[in-house]
Amino acid sequence: MKTTKWCCIIFSLLIAAAAVWYVTRPYFFTASGSNILSAVPAEPGLSFSTRFIHSVQKTPVEEFFVVNDTLNGFVLKSTRYQSFGVGLPFLGSEGNFRHEGNFFVMDDMNRPIGELLLRPGLEMTEFTLIIGRERYPLYERVLPGATVHLWVGPYYGVWFGK
Repeated sequence: MKTTKWCCIIFSLLIAAAAVWYVTRPYFFTASGSNILSAVPAEPGLSFSTRFIHSVQKTPVEEFFVVNDTLNGFVLKSTRYQSFGVGLPFLGSEGNFRHEGNFFVMDDMNRPIGELLLRPGLEMTEFTLIIGRERYPLYERVLPGATVHLWVGPYYGVWFGK
C-alpha cells in the first residue's frame, strides 16, 4: 500500500513539474486588447515579417524580424520597400542599403526592439503578419485604429496578457 501511495505522489509531482515547465515556456504572442490573435512557441532566431502598403507612398513595405537570444524581444534585421517615404530607412548608419530589382533593401539593421505596438486596422494598408508559414491579415482581424501588441513571454500570458 505504501508503494502505491509513493507512486501516486511521484506521478503527481511529475505532472505538476511538466505543467509548470509548459506554462513558463516562451511564446511569441500577438494580441489586440484582451483578444489573443496568435501564440507561437518562441525560440532564439524565430523569424517573422510584416507586410503592408505604406499609408503615404501607397507602395509595399516588408520588415523582417527575429526573436532575440534572450527571448524578451525582437531584432529588426531588414526592411524592403519600393519607394522612399516617411519612416523608411535609407541612411548608411542604419545598415547596408542596396537596390534589388524594383525594391530598396536595408539589410543588417540589427535594431533591438522590446515589443511591437502596431495599428494595422486600416484596410488600405493590408497589414499582414507572417510567422513561419502562417499569415495573419491583421487588417481583417482588428477594428480600424485598434492597437496590436506583439511580445515574447511565458505561455501563461495567453490567460493573463502582458
